[in-house]
Amino acid sequence: MGELPDKLYFKIGEVARLVGVKPYVLRYWETEFSVVRPGKTRSRHRLYRRKDVETLLEIRRLLYAERYTIEGAKRRLRDGSRSVADDATDATTRLAQVRDELLDLRRLLGDDPPPPPLKIGTGE
Repeated sequence: MGELPDKLYFKIGEVARLVGVKPYVLRYWETEFSVVRPGKTRSRHRLYRRKDVETLLEIRRLLYAERYTIEGAKRRLRDGSRSVADDATDATTRLAQVRDELLDLRRLLGDDPPPPPLKIGTGE
């Protein structure tokens, strides 16, 4: 699943090999993800554009690597404007909130003085 060949159109077998799934999975994803709409020849064979193949690679990543559900992957594709940096910032913020909540619980359970604040993301 390295570099895409320099072609405008791909047959379903080629796309299946590039994406790393069986052709029936691609046909199923077409029914679930409206952004994937391959053209068809007069003999009704599917022809995927390069953009379709890139989208299918992203769907595969979301479903298999990121472990999104179909609905979650649809939402993620729809909200594609979010970047990895946004996600990292959200995660850092959430971790800081969880840390504060745990420190509050620790203070409630005992009389330990609160430790100095930890700066997340600065390596301290």
